[in-house]
Amino acid sequence: MSKAIVYKTRTQMVADNLRVKILSGEIEAGKPLRQDAIAQEFNVSRIPVREALLQLEAQGLVCFEPHKGASATKLLPAEIHELFELRALVECHVLECAISKMTEADYADIEKVLHAFVTAVESGTQVEKWSELNYELHASFYRPANMPQAMELIHTLNIKCDRYVRLQLLLTTGIEKAESEHNQLLELSKQQDITGATTLLRKHIQEAGQAIHDLLVEQQSNRAQAQ
Repeated sequence: MSKAIVYKTRTQMVADNLRVKILSGEIEAGKPLRQDAIAQEFNVSRIPVREALLQLEAQGLVCFEPHKGASATKLLPAEIHELFELRALVECHVLECAISKMTEADYADIEKVLHAFVTAVESGTQVEKWSELNYELHASFYRPANMPQAMELIHTLNIKCDRYVRLQLLLTTGIEKAESEHNQLLELSKQQDITGATTLLRKHIQEAGQAIHDLLVEQQSNRAQAQ
């Protein structure tokens, strides 16, 4: 029997649960987040709920509007392009700095996460871990650069992209493509091929963004036709 998660604070408990619901799509983009209802659901006061919503706002998952309160952030297709272009710019720069510093231990760490990602995907039952492991795999390529400020920015951008990466992995051919390109990226890094690795990474990120953009446009079109 698995152990229950022990949270340090009520705020952390509420924030973690809301984050899972937003990223999984259980809480739809644009849906209002009523503090009273959330407090009742988690049996807490409104104070930790408010603090949790502010944390999620900082991560780009919640937005506050005057006279309307909080809601799950709704990203438009045009914003997808901006987010993934920013990811490509920052992540390619950090990878360029990281490759020359990579050691055998770093390659082993990357291979370990890559194996975990493939195992989770092939299981077909660990959907909630796919995007988490996808981010962790990318991060394992960048850590040797020792650029903590850049890593913080990369983490924030990836949180904002996360639910859309999930959509891509679940609803498009993104999984097989991601697996293949991750393996290629590791081989190019081992060869110290900085140009080849950064070119592949830029293509990998930009094409993922385009696939998600096209999926969102298709979903919006289908909803409009159904109304």
